[in-house]
Amino acid sequence: MEQPKVERLLRLMKLLTGNTSYTVEDLAEKLDTSYRSIYRYLDTFKEAGFAVRKVRSGVYELVAMGRRSRDLDRLVYFSDEEAGIINSLIESLDNTNALKQNLHQKLAAIYDVAPVTDFISKRSNAMNVRELSDAIQDRRCVILHDFKSSSGSTADRHIEPFAFSTNYIHVWGYDLADGRCKLFGIARIGEVEILENEGWSHEEEHRRTEMDVFRMSGERKYHVRLQMDILARDLLLEEYPLAASDLTELPPEGGAGSADSWLLETDVCSMRGVGRFAIGLADHVRVKDSPELSEYIRSFAANHLSY
Repeated sequence: MEQPKVERLLRLMKLLTGNTSYTVEDLAEKLDTSYRSIYRYLDTFKEAGFAVRKVRSGVYELVAMGRRSRDLDRLVYFSDEEAGIINSLIESLDNTNALKQNLHQKLAAIYDVAPVTDFISKRSNAMNVRELSDAIQDRRCVILHDFKSSSGSTADRHIEPFAFSTNYIHVWGYDLADGRCKLFGIARIGEVEILENEGWSHEEEHRRTEMDVFRMSGERKYHVRLQMDILARDLLLEEYPLAASDLTELPPEGGAGSADSWLLETDVCSMRGVGRFAIGLADHVRVKDSPELSEYIRSFAANHLSY
């Protein structure tokens, strides 16, 4: 770490533990740096194990740990078996879940086990999640810098974030340019900038549409049924774990032996998610009694698979 940064971190620590409360802007001015750097330094403190408490909007402090914290090492000891179980539970989370990387890092910090550190992602979205969480709590607008849309274009987005989706994979936000609520993938965000002086002005229009197990949102519902083999089932659960509650094991054909077929019966908001899954595993999945999905697949094949 560069010497000037170390010095600023130490000076910031002194300011945050003093008797005076400073705003992020005050701290940036005193340390001759940007307010974004202050937020990054606060994040560094958190990752190093310090307790950073938000006093009010834009004001933070380092909280003193209790005397019993010296016994923490006794409380967080794990046997090999316990650490392996915890690691497997964490690994079962979706790969794009920012909390997954956080949990891996914390486990690795207290238990030196190679399988844990091997799974730590260098592309953690933890900081963006924290910034968005603070903005939602304080009802502040944000700029999503370098947001990559599904079409491949990159641009800044000015939004009012108001809720997270399941597993913190997306954030709901009112797009101030388009005048409507949208779902923004957190992994697509370059950096989140909280606009401390700009609060929500369209809260009455903040609405979430339902999201299906394939992470597609919309107001209309389509009922689909997919019969699949064990390979397709495992890939489904690996990529879309919320589908587990809609899966049913089918009895073996012929009435003997182990089951080798599963049925997914669920409602979807769009054909895109389920359609791509079925098309990608066409030799392992069979569409049953789902006319809209069958038509989507036929249309997709005609437009993209013709030679």
